[in-house]
Amino acid sequence: MKGVLIKDFYIAKSNIVVTVVSLIVLGFGLSFLLEISALLILAPVASTTAVFISITSDAASKWNKNVITMPVSRSQIIGEKFVFYILLAVLGIIIALVPCMVFAFLGMDITFYSLCLYGSIGISATLLAGGMSLPCAYLFDPEKSQIVFMMSFMASTGVIAGLILFINIWVPVKENILLAFNLVLIISVIWFFLSYKIAVKIYQKQDIT
Repeated sequence: MKGVLIKDFYIAKSNIVVTVVSLIVLGFGLSFLLEISALLILAPVASTTAVFISITSDAASKWNKNVITMPVSRSQIIGEKFVFYILLAVLGIIIALVPCMVFAFLGMDITFYSLCLYGSIGISATLLAGGMSLPCAYLFDPEKSQIVFMMSFMASTGVIAGLILFINIWVPVKENILLAFNLVLIISVIWFFLSYKIAVKIYQKQDIT
C-alpha cells in the first residue's frame, strides 16, 4: 500500500504545491478581514481535492486494471485513498497554522481555544464530506463523482448544523461550544470509518477486468 500512496503523491504533487501556496496567501489575506484562525476551516477542505484528482487519473489511465494484479487487496487499495485523504487534511491544517503562528508572533491575538474550535470544525466538515464523496467515486463515473465531491462539502455544513441542533437538546451549545464541536468531530470520525467499509464493499463488487 505504501507504493500506491507514493504514486498518488506524485500524481497530485503539482496540485498540492498550488494548494499550499494558495492557503498561505489566503491566510495572510484573511488576516485583514476575518479572524485568521478561520483558515483552519478552509485548509483541510481545500487540500483534500488532490485525492479526487488521483481517482480521476486512475480511471483515465486504467490504473485500476493494473493495481489489482499487485500484491495488495481491494480493501487496501480503498484504504490507501482514505489514508491519503486524511494525510492531506492534516497537511492542510499544518499549512494553515503557519500564517496563524506568524501573526501570533507579530502580536495578533490568536488563542489556543480559537485554533482548537476552527480546527475541529474544519476536520469535521472534511471527514463528513469525504465520507459522502469517496464511496461515490467508486459507485459513479468520474464526471458524476466530481459533482458529488463538490456538493458533499455543502452538504457537510448542513449536517454539522443539524448535529449542533441535536446536541443542543442535551447540552447547551452556547455555554459549551468547543465541547459541542468536539462531539461533532467524534461523529465525523465514526462516519468516515463507516464510509470506508461501504467503499470497500462497493469496490469488491466491481468487475475491473
